[in-house]
Amino acid sequence: MSSHTHRVAILVYDGVKLLDVAGPAEVFAEANRLGAHYRVVLVSPNGADVVSSNGIRIAVDDDAESERDPHTFLVAGADLYPSTPVAHDLARAARTLSARAARTASICTGAFVLGAAGLLEGKRATTHWKVTHQLAARCPATRVEPDAIYVRDGTTYTSAGVTAGIDLALALVEEDHGPDLTRDVARALVVYLQRSGGQSQFSAPLQGPPPRTPALRKITDLVTADPPGNHSLGELAKHLNLSPRHLTRLFRDELSTTPARYVESIRFDMAKALLDQGHTATQAAALAGFPSYESLRRVFARELSISPAAYQRRFATARRGNDG
Repeated sequence: MSSHTHRVAILVYDGVKLLDVAGPAEVFAEANRLGAHYRVVLVSPNGADVVSSNGIRIAVDDDAESERDPHTFLVAGADLYPSTPVAHDLARAARTLSARAARTASICTGAFVLGAAGLLEGKRATTHWKVTHQLAARCPATRVEPDAIYVRDGTTYTSAGVTAGIDLALALVEEDHGPDLTRDVARALVVYLQRSGGQSQFSAPLQGPPPRTPALRKITDLVTADPPGNHSLGELAKHLNLSPRHLTRLFRDELSTTPARYVESIRFDMAKALLDQGHTATQAAALAGFPSYESLRRVFARELSISPAAYQRRFATARRGNDG
């Protein structure tokens, strides 16, 4: 193992998510305890200390212009994005640091900073599941992958929300030092070396804007109000005195889906909520309107790459059986 110090520069700014900074930094620190040689430095656009989103002040080592030799450049995320444009000095700092680094990475909505700096042009990327559509809109030349925990495209890396920065940092350590040391880091931090499923397992139920077409809005309201009901294409078309073909065209043109897939998505959201409440997978399948447990399992496998039981173990409760 090389004893050469590997410099990691993390770009921070007012409003930055503290866990976006501390999570990856702790991965590198733990790797050092196992024999790696990382030196983490915090930089801000002008060298001033910053205040994180939870009010904790972060001491900064230097300004972006003075940071000359980072091997790895990371930019942390913030709740500011995408609700506000990225400040010009922040985007400029990202461009400066990326040009000097061997690899560039973002945590969570830090991808918006990379995008504003022009560093995601023609690349694949991801960000927090809540704002993947906004990143795609802001960066039309970027192929956004909404379900990825992290994405590598050449020497550019982007991660999903918040704790996914730990996943990304582990991947960087594995790239530098191999799987054995990285596995020990993950065990020490009590995290998975590679978690199963994508980030959509963490997403909230569908909450998109209502359809513009009154007829389509009537159908979506009907399905949402009674997911287990009889919502075959023929039955839905009867409610509006439309032909099945016409209704299918309305769904395709406005929602980019089919009536059957829309009904399935609503039932899927209901099944997740039932699992969260403690129902068994078989009960959740029946109550949500799936014809069988197996049909629910297939949807979970397709959408989340995990089983209903695995999903429930992750999200049904934070309590443990021995808590008295």
